[in-house]
Amino acid sequence: MARNDQRTRLTRMLIRQAFTGLLREKPVQSISVKELCDRADLNRGTFYAHYTDIYDLLHQIEDEMMQDFQAALKPLLDSPAADLTPLKITTGIFKCLKENADLCAVTLGKYGDKDFATRLLTIGRERCLESYSKYFVNATPKQIEYYYSFVSAGCIGLLEKWLADGMAASAEEIASAAENIMMKGIHFLE
Repeated sequence: MARNDQRTRLTRMLIRQAFTGLLREKPVQSISVKELCDRADLNRGTFYAHYTDIYDLLHQIEDEMMQDFQAALKPLLDSPAADLTPLKITTGIFKCLKENADLCAVTLGKYGDKDFATRLLTIGRERCLESYSKYFVNATPKQIEYYYSFVSAGCIGLLEKWLADGMAASAEEIASAAENIMMKGIHFLE
């Protein structure tokens, strides 16, 4: 049984790698199962044993990442306010994004699924607004929304740069840079 589980994980990983590689080159509607299977060096029957079509593959990968993203945020929200810092919030998010680097690169790329990116941002927004409200207790809800809008746009830019650099820096380093920029603004450069 364990051998079959391992084989299934390996097959799904090969399919995911081939798929995200193709998504870097063309939109999802231009990818065929045959082309994907050729790239993954698998037969079509193996693909159809796991997915009904290309869109099912895309949705399953996105759903897995969404679950990972929510799981990364959950401990942050369950933390007492005294233990909650922007660094902890940002580190959890960047760790999740690094674990799903292939999908992040595709989502943010030319042929990315912008609806999925919007769903991620919406979840991040809800969770971060709640967390920031605990951390910045004297801020108004409107101030926190403005803060989140500014910070999330900056974090997306930071994520794009991190991806472009091959994610060589650790998630902790990027989260620390993000926190310093968020908390110190231009003084981050000093």
